[in-house]
Amino acid sequence: MQLGIVTYNIAKDWDLPTILKNLETLKYQGVELRTTHKHGVEVDLTPAQRREVRKRFEDSPVELAGLGSAFEYQSPDPAVVRKNIEGTKAYVRLAHDIGAPGVKVRPNGVPRGADLDATLRQIGRALHEVGEDAAGFGVEIRVEVHGAVTQELPNLAKIIAYADHPNVFVCWNSNPTDVQNGSVRATFRLVADKIREVHLHDLYDEAYPWRELFALLQEAGYEGFTLAEIPESPDPLRVLRYFRALWLAYQPPEKP
Repeated sequence: MQLGIVTYNIAKDWDLPTILKNLETLKYQGVELRTTHKHGVEVDLTPAQRREVRKRFEDSPVELAGLGSAFEYQSPDPAVVRKNIEGTKAYVRLAHDIGAPGVKVRPNGVPRGADLDATLRQIGRALHEVGEDAAGFGVEIRVEVHGAVTQELPNLAKIIAYADHPNVFVCWNSNPTDVQNGSVRATFRLVADKIREVHLHDLYDEAYPWRELFALLQEAGYEGFTLAEIPESPDPLRVLRYFRALWLAYQPPEKP
């Protein structure tokens, strides 16, 4: 597996050249560009600007792991859901143009008074639509394990089942709700075959079984990115050096 960062929030104030320079120096292999940050990689880029972003990554050892959006589909208002679906499709086209392999989206809880199963089905239907659209551009849809109730893995697994599309995947988010009796094995198993991206938080948090998570990813044959999604710091380079050191220390032995 590979190590990278999410620009949220440790690198939110870095422009794209700074991201590529710093990550190469720090020996990080990839980055998920979260929307609204200083890198400026957004849907309003012109075709020429999109080509420039693509070339910057082609000329760098740092890979574009994906784009991070905040599109969500649980609203009781169909117009809001439709706006998020169409926004996702626009982001998919941006991803295609700049060479990003996936777009991260999210469920964000269940509206007050809404039926749980009906909401999970609604989210799944929206994901099916955007997953089908994205497949035509060679871009994956990656559903972050996110939101009150929806971040509970049995519910997230239902969303993925209701989406019922081979191009809809999971972004594991390393939430406290993953942990049962000190282990994530049971919850990991619910979505293991769908994981295409992993978000990591502060590795010093002893309540989360990081070593077990990395072992499970290895057992599952996961070769994708594990991405540091950590708070901003007045000394981000130092923090990221320590993060990488902990990440390396937690890695399981290589299989013979």
